[in-house]
Amino acid sequence: MPLPAAATLRTSPAFSAVGLLRLLGFAFAGLAQAAAIAWPANGRPLWWLQLISLAVLVGLLDRLRAEGAGWRRAGLHGWLFSTAWLTGSFWWLFISMHTYGGLAAPLAAIAVLLLAAALGLYYTVACAWFVVRGPRGPVAGALVFAALWTLAELVRGSWFTGLPWGAGGYAHVEGPLAAWAPWIGVYGIGAVAALVAALVALTRPVRGIALAQALAIAAAALAAPHLVAPLPGDAQGAKGSSGSLQLALLQGNIPQDEKFVPGGGIDLALRWYGEQLRDARASLVVTPETALPLLPQQLPAGYLEAIQARYSQGTQAAIVGLPLGGQGTYSNAVLGFQPGAAQPYSYSKHHLVPFGEFIPPGFRWFIRMMNIPLGDFARGGLAQAPFAWQGQRIAPNICYEDLFGDEIGANFKDEATAPTILLNVSNIAWFGNSVAIDQHLAISRMRSLEFARPMVRATNTGATVVIDAEGRVTHQLPRLTRGVLEASVEGRRGLTPYARWVAPFGLWPLWIGTIAIVAIAFVLRRRRG
Repeated sequence: MPLPAAATLRTSPAFSAVGLLRLLGFAFAGLAQAAAIAWPANGRPLWWLQLISLAVLVGLLDRLRAEGAGWRRAGLHGWLFSTAWLTGSFWWLFISMHTYGGLAAPLAAIAVLLLAAALGLYYTVACAWFVVRGPRGPVAGALVFAALWTLAELVRGSWFTGLPWGAGGYAHVEGPLAAWAPWIGVYGIGAVAALVAALVALTRPVRGIALAQALAIAAAALAAPHLVAPLPGDAQGAKGSSGSLQLALLQGNIPQDEKFVPGGGIDLALRWYGEQLRDARASLVVTPETALPLLPQQLPAGYLEAIQARYSQGTQAAIVGLPLGGQGTYSNAVLGFQPGAAQPYSYSKHHLVPFGEFIPPGFRWFIRMMNIPLGDFARGGLAQAPFAWQGQRIAPNICYEDLFGDEIGANFKDEATAPTILLNVSNIAWFGNSVAIDQHLAISRMRSLEFARPMVRATNTGATVVIDAEGRVTHQLPRLTRGVLEASVEGRRGLTPYARWVAPFGLWPLWIGTIAIVAIAFVLRRRRG
């Protein structure tokens, strides 16, 4: 007699007592991966925790494989890990949707979970393939897992405009794997981390030769960049300084719920930023993204002209964030003012935020419900000209554009015109006083490591910082304060190995390499029966 459905569910391996504990193990390992990017207590990345979380994942997947788990069961466990990880990585989207967007709390929470669950499907496929089709040996298995995991990261970071926030490689902006950044970038670091974690998880002490092989590969992965280029400058391909520049980075700390309110945040922003731009004495003054929250034609009469006149002569320049456009077409932009320029420099954001800056087809109702101002921007070009000032070439990027290292890499095709300084202007006030600030700082630090360039950041609420070409924070304003960060930054010349290959080819070498590993392993498994 067949068992009732409820009894079948209770006896299913996934829903037995051991199975439920294992599901919890996958979920907690995923949350640990999220915390490794920026530890909630202090915002610091924890490279060792990221390795442990992946090792736990691989170990649990290996146990499922030993039990003969199929595609569905293996995929369920991988999906649970990735959904927990991604929810823990960008849970703060709830703040923007509920606190500032007006979406009901249950709907905002469901929206975050649905986004994480959908993005987690990429890792579901990777984990299921590893369990069902992956090779059994520890070394081959680790290579295939690393390739599958990296493929999932690449897909998440590129398909449907891409959302690579929380990628595992960012946990290694500090630690032994950081030395790989100027060679293979954040996705390459993530691949090496996955390889090391899988080797640890798949190698049994009783397998003497296999253990020695695995330990040797793991040690080589950690040590290789240090052995090839023992000096940080050499490792990064830097060819020296392009000189120093005195900066004043402005942090207005305008509350997000007041930012676009006439008589409130708008007046405060215009007054405070206007005063700082008038009185600053640094060589370059920088405001955050949309520091002036009005279109030029909406500003008080003569406001923008006064800024342009202030910097039309002398030895100072300014970069100011504001929206541009009209007649229904807008861009999230910065304007640059300097002596001798007939027209202001202009940079318009290229990589737009879905829903926040452009409206996907069929979702205009969501924008209206969220009360998002200026919700449909035009896209700027890729690799726009840098802002040239006092011997430096300053390449702006706006908000989460610095999350896409391959797009920043497009600026490095020609060493003679490559940026000497990277500049990020942001407004993270949408996400409150959350770990999003620390995660974004780790992202900017990784870009500095990849390209051996300083990154300076002017933000509304934080983190307003100066990052040197080795990825170290040298100057920083306290978050959620109004102030001016005055500092000196040293520009850099030369191209890192990563810049040399990502500029002409993008991320295609990683795509091709990881697909080749998976394909070769699949063919070999088929031949062996």
